[in-house]
Amino acid sequence: MENPMSSLSPSCIHEDDGSKENTDVPPGLNHSEGSCCGSASQSANRPDFAEDVLQNQLLRNDSFITAENRELRPEEERYLDEADRDKERYMKELEQYQKTEAYKVFSRKTQDRQKGKTHRPEGTRPAAHDHQKEPDTKERSVFDIPIFTEEFLNHSKAREAELRQLRKSNMEFEERNAALQKHVESMRTAVEKLEVDVIHERGRNTVLQQHLETLRQALASSFAGVPLPGSGEIPTLDTIDSYMNRLHHLILANPQENETLIATVREVVNHLER
Repeated sequence: MENPMSSLSPSCIHEDDGSKENTDVPPGLNHSEGSCCGSASQSANRPDFAEDVLQNQLLRNDSFITAENRELRPEEERYLDEADRDKERYMKELEQYQKTEAYKVFSRKTQDRQKGKTHRPEGTRPAAHDHQKEPDTKERSVFDIPIFTEEFLNHSKAREAELRQLRKSNMEFEERNAALQKHVESMRTAVEKLEVDVIHERGRNTVLQQHLETLRQALASSFAGVPLPGSGEIPTLDTIDSYMNRLHHLILANPQENETLIATVREVVNHLER
């Protein structure tokens, strides 16, 4: 801003020779110039008068700026209105952020850091282990990143990209889980079916085992009077299986010599079928 005292005309400043006051206004000077000359001559004896002149000059400049602002084009006024709205929105967002827990944590950490700096004596150097912890301190927490900064925006973009990747992985795992769930359900159905078949087969085996025991008892009692040729072995309930194997081998080995034995066996079998 131009110095108000520089606007005073050099011809208006005269050295006070102690003779008489310069009350005459030179030709060609208007009333304001004459008053400025008088003001300049008075400011030499009154320092507070110079401050009054400076204040008046500032008021005139403010009036001039206000008049120019009134003459702004509508487009410039629109930009100013948008700037005011952006500023108001920024202040609202800043107030909302200051109410969050993240800002409170960040504020506490900032205060603790400032307290640590004030309590540390000047000229002292950090210990060696502090230098070892520098890589860890460089990895600042999320709460240490100032909001509305380029670093904060980059951090948000990185977190959003990571979140999208996690969502994609989550969807893939959900699809795999759904396929595995279907496979598990089919396996469970097959196992249940096999369990039913096993129970059914166990029942049949029990019936067949009972029928086999009954048949052994019948054969042992029916062939009790038919000793094997050569050994004279008579079957019992414990030896009926080996007895029937030897009897079958003798009949197939020498059918002509054992015709009498074959006839006896046929008679016993016919008696069992009745």
